Amino acid sequence: MISVAIEPKTRQDQDKLGEALQKLTEEDPTFRVSFNEETGQTVMSGMGELHLEVLVTRLIREFKVGVKVGKPKVAYKETITLPVEAEGRFVRQSGGRGQYGHVLLKLEPLPRGQGFEFVDAVKGGNVPRQFIPAVKAGILEAMQVGVLAGYPVVDIRATIYDGSYHEVDSSEIAFKMAGSIAFKEGVKKANPILLEPIMKLEVVTPESFLGDIIGDINARRGHVTNMDTQGDMYIVRALVPLAECFGYATSLRSLTQGRATHSLEFHTYEPLPDGLKDDIIEKALGR
Repeated sequence: MISVAIEPKTRQDQDKLGEALQKLTEEDPTFRVSFNEETGQTVMSGMGELHLEVLVTRLIREFKVGVKVGKPKVAYKETITLPVEAEGRFVRQSGGRGQYGHVLLKLEPLPRGQGFEFVDAVKGGNVPRQFIPAVKAGILEAMQVGVLAGYPVVDIRATIYDGSYHEVDSSEIAFKMAGSIAFKEGVKKANPILLEPIMKLEVVTPESFLGDIIGDINARRGHVTNMDTQGDMYIVRALVPLAECFGYATSLRSLTQGRATHSLEFHTYEPLPDGLKDDIIEKALGR
């Protein structure tokens, strides 16, 4: 029902935290612990705020673990909005054998949810076949850290269409670096934007609370997609940004005197409104 992010205060607490959380999950079937690889956070989930408060208190007093509790982070993504061409050149000469890699890339935005495509369109052997996988590896590595706020880059097609090499100095590492450089330069020119996760929200409520629930959804930057009736209950379906869903279970209980229920599931990623972009970027970069 409710999730919070938890982290140890010290390196010593880190080892104890894992053991303590495992014991709590064995004792309590309504308690869940997961690790979000995208945000790097350990997330505790329980039946309500009081439930989680009790468990955090037990961690501190019973298991003697120093912990900090906060909101889960949102796993934002980055993408591009314009097709661009970019060049990446990696040259190093420091006595003996040098390093030389040179690629020309075309970057294009893909429809939402398409992920990543790599196209080899090199003709005439300007980039030898054995170096093409290294270019792709360099691009994939660069995609892990976007240019706006360091979030992963998604929904993009990268086409290598030309380049050059040196008979002696070219190597896989040089072409990997050249691919990474070209990708980063291209993304900067391609009008990059932030994407935020959007959730499908379903609320089942008595009619008397309908207006309050819809007003609350609108206040959370959400919009209602449809409504049905089931007996004397109303089913409200809406799309709401994940960033606005934290604490929703508690708010819904307050709005409806505990008489409504809800469920949330991931729907898609959508562009973050411009008015919120700067704030998210500043927080991500620690400004």
